[in-house]
Amino acid sequence: MRTFKYLFMIVLSMTLLNSCFEDPEIDLDLNDEGTNVAGFDDASLSFPAIADGEEYDFEVQVKVIGPTSMDLTSDITLSVEAAEGSTAIEGTHYRIDNKDLTLTKANNYLGRVTVTMLTEGIETPLDELPVLLLGTTNVSGADNVTETGKPVNISFSYACPSFLAGTYNVETTRGDGAVGTWTETITETGVGEYLSEYVGLWDPPLNPDYGMKFTDVCDVITVPQQNLADMYSNQVYSHLPGSVNPETGVITINYTIEFSSGNSTYTAVYTPVE
Repeated sequence: MRTFKYLFMIVLSMTLLNSCFEDPEIDLDLNDEGTNVAGFDDASLSFPAIADGEEYDFEVQVKVIGPTSMDLTSDITLSVEAAEGSTAIEGTHYRIDNKDLTLTKANNYLGRVTVTMLTEGIETPLDELPVLLLGTTNVSGADNVTETGKPVNISFSYACPSFLAGTYNVETTRGDGAVGTWTETITETGVGEYLSEYVGLWDPPLNPDYGMKFTDVCDVITVPQQNLADMYSNQVYSHLPGSVNPETGVITINYTIEFSSGNSTYTAVYTPVE
């Protein structure tokens, strides 16, 4: 009798176990037949440009993704439009000339939307960055392809005009009073982004191709956290905001270099060479 009871319990356990596995298998089969989505590669993007009255083009990639996207053969047509919650204003902050797209199998169902960032009449700095929530709509061509419910978040980062590239006489003062002087060239690497030749008081520079990167946002100078001279794990970063004197062009940069023996602070003053 006891043996029969054990056998009954084993059979019952196996039955319950099989039942537990049945539903996930069904779900997986349903997922294989699920809907594909025409959407964007990125969840969020930032478009930087100087507010100088010019227009700047940026591309946003659109594609079809999903469990059966590889089996599609027909062309997929769709449109893009601003979704609810956008703060960017069409015609003021941006323009989109190609709102209607056709995605083809020959091109792996990839497409690109050109978003033109407008800067005419924009006065910087702005209190808040305009944001475009760009979504897809009017998707057609296959019953199992639909628009995305998740628009891409595009921030329009308007920068003040910045023209800091050039040659400077530099005086750098360390926190303990030590001073270094030299002449160096600042190189522009992006919108409001620059690279110096020197960092700290090393002369000649630690790295002849890389000193310190910094940014200029409407005459406020910031040193983002970075490796020392792009070679050493010592971290370099701003401990106080720096500045640009708009009248004289003199740049002041405040930064810290981390050392195991204790961090050092620096104030570097860059005076343009006439």
